[in-house]
Amino acid sequence: MAESVAGDRITDVSGVLVGHHQRIDLDSGWATGTTAVLVPEGAVAAVDVRGGAPGTRETDALSPGKSVTKAHAVVLSGGSAYGLATADGAMRWLEERGHGVTGPSWGGVVPIVPAAVLFDLPFGAWSARPDSQFGYLAAEAAGAEFATGVAGAGTGATAGQLKGGIGTASTVVRKGLARGARVGAIMAVNSSGSVYDPETGRLWGESAFPVAKRTFPALPEEALVMLAERERAKAEQLPIGFNTTIGVVATDAALTREACLRLAGAAQDGLARAVRPAHGPFDGDVVFALSTKDEPRPFDPLLELSALSELCEAAAICVERAIVDAVVSAASLGGYPSHSSLALPKNLG
Repeated sequence: MAESVAGDRITDVSGVLVGHHQRIDLDSGWATGTTAVLVPEGAVAAVDVRGGAPGTRETDALSPGKSVTKAHAVVLSGGSAYGLATADGAMRWLEERGHGVTGPSWGGVVPIVPAAVLFDLPFGAWSARPDSQFGYLAAEAAGAEFATGVAGAGTGATAGQLKGGIGTASTVVRKGLARGARVGAIMAVNSSGSVYDPETGRLWGESAFPVAKRTFPALPEEALVMLAERERAKAEQLPIGFNTTIGVVATDAALTREACLRLAGAAQDGLARAVRPAHGPFDGDVVFALSTKDEPRPFDPLLELSALSELCEAAAICVERAIVDAVVSAASLGGYPSHSSLALPKNLG
C-alpha cells in the first residue's frame, strides 16, 4: 500500500534534483527543451527500453553485468536523436563540480549520464532543437522544486490531439517490508497512444487517484463526449506516430542493479495503464530506475524480493499518476489545446 506524500514530486526521494531548460519562441520555430534528473553523489541505475524506436545514450552501460553500477544524472530531452547531445552539457556541469567515476591516478572524473529523447521536431522548425548547452543549463537549474506541464523535455510534447508535457508524482510505502521507502517518478509525455478512454473520454490514469485526491479539474459531460468521439475517430486512422513517453523512477530504498531493473520494468506497467496502446513499433518508450541509498542490503533473498514487490507496485502507480500530471498541467500551445482548456465551452467542437 502506498499513498502520495506532501511534495508529490520525484525530488521527495532523497538525493534527487530536477532542472529544466527550454526555449519557446513559436515565431522563430522554437518549442523544445531538456530535463536533467541529477543524482550528483551517484545512484544505482538501470533502464527498461520497450519502445520499438528508442533514442537513447549509455543504456548498455546500465545493463546487468557491466562494470559501472551508478549514474550521476539522467537526461530527458526533445529533439529526437539530435537531442542526445544535451547529455554532454549535463556531463560537463557535473565534471566541473567533481561528480563522477574516479580512478586512483586519473586526474579527473567521468560522470555517467544516460539519456533518452522524444520526437518533438514537427512542433517547431526542424533545426530548432536542444544542444549541449540545454543540458548544461538544465543541470544548472536543478533543485527540489521544478515546473510541470510545458517545461523541459515536455515543452514540445503532444498527447494525441492535445498538448502533452512533463509530470511528476511520489509515494511512500506504508505497509510491508518496504514500509517507509519513498518512490517518485517524472515522465515526459509525447504519446502517439491515447491518454483518454474512447468509451468515456476520461483519462485512463484517473484510476490511480482516489476521488478525494483528484486535484485536476473535472471536465463537463460535453467535453467527455467530444474526447471520446475524437479517440474513436483516431482509432480508425493509420496508427503511425513517431512519438514516445520517457521518464525516471527513483527510490531511497537500497537496491541492487538487478532490483533496479525490475523496478524500471514494473514502472512500464504504469505507462501502459495511462497510455494505450504503448510500447509500439514507432514509440521510444524508456524508463530509467535509480536507487539513491547506499547501505548494506538484506541478506535474505526472499525478504529482499518481497520488499521489491511493494516498491514495484508503488513505481507503477507513480508513473501512472505522473503521466496524468503531465497532461493536466500542460497549457495550450501552438494550436494544441490543453486538457483543462476543454472545460471552457468555446474550446469544444
